[in-house]
Amino acid sequence: MKLYIVSTPIGNLGDITFRAIETLKAVDVILAEDTRHSQILLKKYDIDKQVVSYHSHSGNSKLEKILDFFKEGKECALISDAGTPGISDPAYSLIQAALEIGVEIIPIPGATAILAALVPSGLPMNQFLYLGFLPIKKGRQTVLKSLADEERTVVFYESPHRIAKTLSQLEEFVGAQRKIVLARELTKIHEEFIRGTVGELNAMFKTRNPKGEFVIVLGGLNY
Repeated sequence: MKLYIVSTPIGNLGDITFRAIETLKAVDVILAEDTRHSQILLKKYDIDKQVVSYHSHSGNSKLEKILDFFKEGKECALISDAGTPGISDPAYSLIQAALEIGVEIIPIPGATAILAALVPSGLPMNQFLYLGFLPIKKGRQTVLKSLADEERTVVFYESPHRIAKTLSQLEEFVGAQRKIVLARELTKIHEEFIRGTVGELNAMFKTRNPKGEFVIVLGGLNY
């Protein structure tokens, strides 16, 4: 019994490994966060397999159905909408359940927005703190306040609808002089890296109507 955790492109469909394509063509079932979105990738690489949805709203009945695939001797591959499964998506629950019944978990490495933003940021990357998405309400200020004394580079995701608010809060809690890089639309046509201080970017985005998902890379306290 095997479950392959397959990384897929975060934007540019060319950013997929030969091994990932071979794996998706070899398994019996592909588990996808959004089946309609995943079909774009699968059609491009002529992958015709049974595709079953598995996402954050999938209940226990769906999980049991997937575990039955393994008990029937089928091999499955798990993919997310973008990047590496388990990073800000529900892969963890499935992996834990699969391990409990003796399924072998095999990673197929590939793209992740974290490293795609961090490596070209110009900020230290020997140590970094990854936060996923910040809490929207409860606990948000507590997290932001904790970054005031953080010496490591910090990486987290943000939506275009909240980027201006987040920059304003960062200036309030960590100060205007901290170095920061915003990575937008990574690997896509309009990929953009915006570098400066928290204060500079906060001022910039007060009058800007951003589009696309962001990865925020915040410099450490003493950088």
